[in-house]
Amino acid sequence: MSRKSPLDVDLTHHERRVLESRARKHTSPYFEVLRARMILLAAQGWRNDEIAAALSVGRDVVSLWRKRFFHQRLAGLVERPRSGRPRFFPPELVVQIKAIACELPANLGLPLSRLSAAGIVREAQRSGLVATISAKTVWRWLHDDAIRPWQHRSWIFPRDPEFVRKAGRVLDLYARHWQGKRLEADEFVIGADEKTGIQARLRKHPTLPPQPARSARVEHEYRRVGAWAYLAAFDVHHARLFGRCEPRTGIAPFDRLVSEVMTQAPYQRARRVFWIVDNGSPHRGQPCLQRLRTAFPNLLLVHTPIHASRLNQIESYFSIVQRKVLVPYDFSSLHAVEDRLLGFQLYDQAIASPFEWKFTRTDLCQLMKKLAVQPTH
Repeated sequence: MSRKSPLDVDLTHHERRVLESRARKHTSPYFEVLRARMILLAAQGWRNDEIAAALSVGRDVVSLWRKRFFHQRLAGLVERPRSGRPRFFPPELVVQIKAIACELPANLGLPLSRLSAAGIVREAQRSGLVATISAKTVWRWLHDDAIRPWQHRSWIFPRDPEFVRKAGRVLDLYARHWQGKRLEADEFVIGADEKTGIQARLRKHPTLPPQPARSARVEHEYRRVGAWAYLAAFDVHHARLFGRCEPRTGIAPFDRLVSEVMTQAPYQRARRVFWIVDNGSPHRGQPCLQRLRTAFPNLLLVHTPIHASRLNQIESYFSIVQRKVLVPYDFSSLHAVEDRLLGFQLYDQAIASPFEWKFTRTDLCQLMKKLAVQPTH
């Protein structure tokens, strides 16, 4: 039986929080992650040989870092300068490597959509900056300045000249205000939209449920058996859901959704019902306003700005539907898709509460001030 280390590790709350954070990070150097895991296991009373076996390292390595932590605490886990002649790269090379990482591959004449650490090494060698260098060294240099050329984010600046006015109206309605006045108890706000192309995919083999140490198994091959357009409306202050499946979107399907909501209590006799919609063709333009107001005089259509449909809370509901109801699109028939979508409305409505919407008109004004100083190219 192995000897128990005399260096018992007891962690403070701060030390445990720091080490647990390091142990979870996938972007940190692996030696930092490994050392954090060693100390956490040691704090649980594990012996050095048990830790070594669990982490696939030598027992002497575990003993070394346990000892350093015992005497120096978190400072003992910091990498120390190594003996021997250090390998020297001039600062100019570091700058040039980072400059490559901050270029688009197309500007470098590379047939790539994004650069990796290995790709940057090859480009540095091709351009004659260095004869040899490791991808790990390049990654470390980029990590110091949080440069990640292998990642990207999409963005778009507001293009609607009335962006602030339109977005402000929507945010005011979420705060139960309209044109400077508070909404009455018999006034309602509804977000509505369409989710198109919901496929019914009939798998060639039955889906297997999850088991211990095994996730659910879904057959990769399938046969398409049709698709629905899901039209839905959400009462943002009362968390009421309305929806229907249609073969396609259009004016008539949208009008059927509106009629389904507006012909029942409490919306039928409400003072005003505000419908928040995007600029899609079924609910765009003056003809739509006139058509709906003629059918329902207490209905007011409120459009979100162009490219700002995420301001509509129905999009948040669609996100929930996507994650909880549709993926991985395993349905026996088109009818099964409809049953699940409409069944989820009843299921969710029984437990749902209004979204906690925190983005206000004040936040909007601050955001627009920040965007005003950003370059647009």
